[in-house]
Order: sequence, then structure tokens, then C-alpha cells
Amino acid sequence: MSSKLHCVKLNDGHFIPALGFGTYKPKEVPKSKSLEAAHLAIGVGYRHIDTASAYQVEEEIGQAIQSKIKAGVVKREDMFITTKLWCSCFRTEMVRPALEKSLKNLQLDYVDLFLIHYPVPIKSSVDESPLDEKGKFLLDTVDFCDTWEMLEKCKDAGLVKSIGVSNFNHKQLERLLNKPGLKYKPVCNQVECHLYLNQSKLLDYCKSKDIVLVAYGALGTQRYKEWVDQNSPVLLDDPILCDVAKKNKRSPALIALRYLFQRGVVPLAQSFKENEMRENLQVFEFQLSPEDMKTLDGLNKNF
Repeated sequence: MSSKLHCVKLNDGHFIPALGFGTYKPKEVPKSKSLEAAHLAIGVGYRHIDTASAYQVEEEIGQAIQSKIKAGVVKREDMFITTKLWCSCFRTEMVRPALEKSLKNLQLDYVDLFLIHYPVPIKSSVDESPLDEKGKFLLDTVDFCDTWEMLEKCKDAGLVKSIGVSNFNHKQLERLLNKPGLKYKPVCNQVECHLYLNQSKLLDYCKSKDIVLVAYGALGTQRYKEWVDQNSPVLLDDPILCDVAKKNKRSPALIALRYLFQRGVVPLAQSFKENEMRENLQVFEFQLSPEDMKTLDGLNKNF
């Protein structure tokens, strides 16, 4: 990263931009939308792009990055690119080939951050997520501590700058941190985190271990039908959040992002609309008062 402005220092000395652009897309959204969104995001100023092999959009993200580099909009070293190791590739001999496939898709020599996507090994098969007859994942017996050693080797080989985890609880983090012969600590833990699920305990634990908490679903997730009750309250419509937004003359989305930023969390904001992308970058232009922060703390429902 060439500019340290609005960046957070990781425990390995590298810097992560304090706001990222998320690239997960529901199946019904065409891949062309992901390409268009990544183009727009880099164009309006995002330098931290978060993706994963499981999102199946790495090729589109790679095309967007390369076209912006060719156009002289950015240099590779200005960008911070994260991708993730899917759960069916936890076996030690599969980690590096999985990363190399991601690098090929992204058209990159290295990624800035490589994460274990979930602390759950799934049996490897042609299908990325094989299911049993009851519709449950077919789990594998690999220990994620062994997988971690392979991530450390990928870092030593220069294929990744930093390594971390995603969707780990504090006990799983503890197991990794207490692993005999641990060479590198995870620099971050990327989890769902927003006003309705503010992760205060996990955040405190991560801070105590010098691990950055990165938030997906920072604006309240995309409310996927298979996982979220469609009658549950919509975060950005919350009346208390809207009052704080009105008082600060900002949108509810900006308040939701700023709340996370002021707690030392790195939020990932996702949108397919250019005006929203631009607006989300204003998160660094104002501050919430301690009273507002306390009010917003009160919105947590662990939901």
C-alpha cells in the first residue's frame, strides 16, 4: 500500500485500508454485474477489494483490476486484494494449488491477504460443497491448524503478504494461537458484524491478541432468503439509527459504517450502485459523538 491514510496496521507490519469493498453476490445476480461493480468501485476510489474462490467472481475481479492498471488508474501496489481458501481445500496438499488457482483467476502474482474462509473442513469433491442425503455438508477430518501451516508456507513463498481467518469464534482463534510451532499469527478475523450483531466480546478478544476484526454484512447483510427471516427488522430502517443519521446529516448506511470504524473494525461495504459506493467513502469525513456511540451500542440484538 503506497498511502497509509485511512489504513490500519496489521500485526505483521503490513497495512489494510480501513474500508473495503465486498464482492459476494447472490446466485441470481449475473457475473457481469460483479465486473461492472468492481470497475466502478476502483474508479471511485476503493483500494481494498474483498473476494473469495467460493464467490465465483475472482475472474471478473481480476479483469477489473487489470483494466484499471492498464488504464493507469491504479498500480498493483496501490491495491489491497483479499481472497479466501474454501473449506473443501483444507487438506495440506490442496492449499497451495487452491491459492494458485485464485491467483490465476485474479491475474495476480500475489494477494495481500489470504483467509481460511470457515473453520469447517468439507470433503473435497467436484462440487465445492458436497451434501449428504439430509442436505447437510459432508465434513472432513482435517485439522485447521494443519491447514494454517500451509498458509504460512504460502506466505514464505511470497504468494501472499498476510494471512488470516474468517468466521472463527474466540475458542477457535485460541486453538490456533496456542498451536505448537505457530510461525505467524492471523492478522485478522473476518466475521459478520453490524449494529444488530456488534460482536463486542469477540472484538475485545481480537484486540487483546492484536488481531483486526473485519466486518462483512456491515450494513445488515443482504438478507438471503435461505438464512434470514424476511419478516425480521431491516437494519437500515431502524428508527434509532435513522434519528442518529438525521442528527448528523448523514445516511443511515454511513452511520452504520462509521460506528464500526470508530470501534476499530474494518468494514466491508457492498453495493452495485455508484452513488452508494461514493457515499460510503465519506465514512472518514465525520465523527460520531460518545453519546451517539452509546445509543448505537444499544441496538445490538445478537441477530
